[in-house]
Amino acid sequence: MVQKRENTEVRQQQIIDAAAILIFKYGSEHLTVKRIAAEVGISEAAIYRHFKSKRSIISFLLTHIEEVLLRDISSETVANEPVTLEIIEKIIGTHFSMISMRKGISFQVIAEIISLGDKKLNKQASLTIDKYISRLKELLTDGVRDGAVRPDIDLESSATLLFALIQGLVNIWSLSEGKFPLIEKYASLWQIYREAVAQR
Repeated sequence: MVQKRENTEVRQQQIIDAAAILIFKYGSEHLTVKRIAAEVGISEAAIYRHFKSKRSIISFLLTHIEEVLLRDISSETVANEPVTLEIIEKIIGTHFSMISMRKGISFQVIAEIISLGDKKLNKQASLTIDKYISRLKELLTDGVRDGAVRPDIDLESSATLLFALIQGLVNIWSLSEGKFPLIEKYASLWQIYREAVAQR
């Protein structure tokens, strides 16, 4: 069978998508170049034309996950509007919709990569989480500026708590194999969080 040659960008995306699926299904310790190649339907040699090692595939996957997560919670769509708690709720709600569509893979893959114990990959995963929390902090900071969020709260802690709410809920949902509506559960938890951060 003749394998179709794809351009580099398309092939790299296929490879990291396959890696994410395999990590999600079997765990990161069972990820091999051979399995990735079989999942994509190409030879191992074709994988090595795009990535020099399994670690470089995982690193590229982490970079992709970071871009996706940060794009989800971007405030650019409301750049010219006051950032109210309703706006923040909507941004996070849309984020949960995207997480649901992706079956929660992003957070699960990060957890699996951390379990590998590779120091360089762990540092990269840690930086990804730091950037994610910083983006949440930016949303809350804008909320303080526009009078929706209490000015006396610890913004770093509040952003970390919001991250814990998101990640914890996604983990529970994933472990239950999606047995409850993610968005509905988020809506009820958001009300509790909202009470804690809302301007009085």
